[in-house]
Amino acid sequence: MAALPPRLPTLAELGEIAERYGLGLGAQEVAEYRGLMAGPMQLYRRIDELGDERPATRYPRTPGHRPAAADNPFNAWYWRCAIEGAPDGPLRGCKVGVKDTICVAGVPMMNGTRVLEGYVPDVDATVVTRLLDAGATIVGKTTTPEFTIAGGRHESAYGPVLNPRRPSHSAGASSSGSGAAVAAGDVPMALGGDQGGSIRYPASWCGIVGLKPTFGLVPYTGCMPIELTLDHVGPMTDTVESAARMLTALAGPDPLDPRQRGLAPDVARDYRRAIGKGVLGLRVAALAEGFGHRAWGDLGLPASAEVVDRKVREAIRRLAESGAEVAEVSLPMHCDGTRIAIAILIEGMLEMLLKGAGTGTNWEGYYDLGLQEALGRGLATRAHDLPANAKYLMLLGEHMRRAYGGRYYAKAQNLRRRLRAAYDALLAEHDVLVMPSVPILPFELAAIGDSLGERIALSALGNQCQFNVTGHPALSVPCAMVDGLPVGLQIVGRHFGDLVVLRVGDALEKTVDWQAV
Repeated sequence: MAALPPRLPTLAELGEIAERYGLGLGAQEVAEYRGLMAGPMQLYRRIDELGDERPATRYPRTPGHRPAAADNPFNAWYWRCAIEGAPDGPLRGCKVGVKDTICVAGVPMMNGTRVLEGYVPDVDATVVTRLLDAGATIVGKTTTPEFTIAGGRHESAYGPVLNPRRPSHSAGASSSGSGAAVAAGDVPMALGGDQGGSIRYPASWCGIVGLKPTFGLVPYTGCMPIELTLDHVGPMTDTVESAARMLTALAGPDPLDPRQRGLAPDVARDYRRAIGKGVLGLRVAALAEGFGHRAWGDLGLPASAEVVDRKVREAIRRLAESGAEVAEVSLPMHCDGTRIAIAILIEGMLEMLLKGAGTGTNWEGYYDLGLQEALGRGLATRAHDLPANAKYLMLLGEHMRRAYGGRYYAKAQNLRRRLRAAYDALLAEHDVLVMPSVPILPFELAAIGDSLGERIALSALGNQCQFNVTGHPALSVPCAMVDGLPVGLQIVGRHFGDLVVLRVGDALEKTVDWQAV
């Protein structure tokens, strides 16, 4: 549908803008400024006449359907469909789920919130095209919490995702639908998104494999942005081998994603080479600060569960028995990495997602006009439908912007270089760092009450969002079970060392039946 031509602001609208910015304009001056705007309006009309640029959609599909409750026992799926990929390829015959923050042309996308209800993308995200090119079949959109911003409740517009390992418990956030769909055996592979741990968190709690790739290795074009310097998309799978197969299809440069600028073409390698190599001679370092967390008063994060720490250390010993050279290292800045990530996320999300309607400014990537228009309309008319955690972050972020002019966002961005260098120094001496993926066990959904504090609690981010800030690859692999609830071990590697991370994960996966320990 053609856009309506842009119009001049009314005198009242322009006067309100002038007052908001403290410009000190009188009524006559406002009228004069308004008169000067007639020329730029013609410019904008010409922009409309030139049409838009958008990626081609190559594979036929039908819209699909909302699954019945009986066919969706864990609420893992927002939408079901069937889009057949290429007739041949490395993923031929693989059924794949796609997190409902990732555009699939012609298939509804809700992002877990009624703010976007009714939106249907007209483009495929680059990662969707690459899966289809590799022969995969897209079988649906997986559920995400409201606005893909997960607080303690982990609810989407259609209710929480249930953990297939124990349906009374949380499946994690915010790629919980993808985690549950894989854990339930609906699909062997799904796409997840990760801004602060949202691939590794549900992977750990659902007992599956989840990889946040090196920043920039997998293009983000066509995915709902939250904060461009933190956003990642990657595999959530039944095995490490499946993650390696999926990453092989996804990785590589995309001219529509400027965050990949300078990415070497040879990073698009066959990650299946990681499988079966073992860990003999690899240097594995347990990060001391990844264990034994005390309760974080400033962030509302709980203390580590002793049983999780113990099970992860037992898994590290199994790596040593398999030939790895295991040591323990310390990085005092590790816990402050979580604080740096959240400082970036609060104001970055406000400007990019909430005020920028998912587009933002000052970068050369693909701007999805359909998504921007739908989100802009939804935020203008249904902001009251935002979840409590989004409202909280909006209020806090706007206060910090108005009171401090972006100082803390800017300083946190500067600190990311120090944090990255600190991990790089450890990784210069060791091949990977290991620690618990999530320091606590999945919690019971009924235990989360209706108080505002319980609804917006961050829950379990203590070991995850640091690596969204630094961009290092991070893999969660299940390593144990406690009373029917999974425990994940996180493996962190050098930038573009995803193959080594997968190699260690595969070796761990093969040391023992994790569901029996």
